[in-house]
Amino acid sequence: MAERFVRRRRGSWIGGVCAGIADRLGLPRILVRLLFVLANGAGLVVYLLLWTFTKVEPKK
Repeated sequence: MAERFVRRRRGSWIGGVCAGIADRLGLPRILVRLLFVLANGAGLVVYLLLWTFTKVEPKK
């Protein structure tokens, strides 16, 4: 079973959304961050929705 998408505590700049997406998809974190920035307003809306409704990874 595939690993679930969660917001990352480590390696995140703001809320861990981009780091979580990058880890889940196997992409570089900077690429995911760049895609959110290039998406302008839509990227901000999607980021805020994911930040609001996505669980944070459990403490280890």
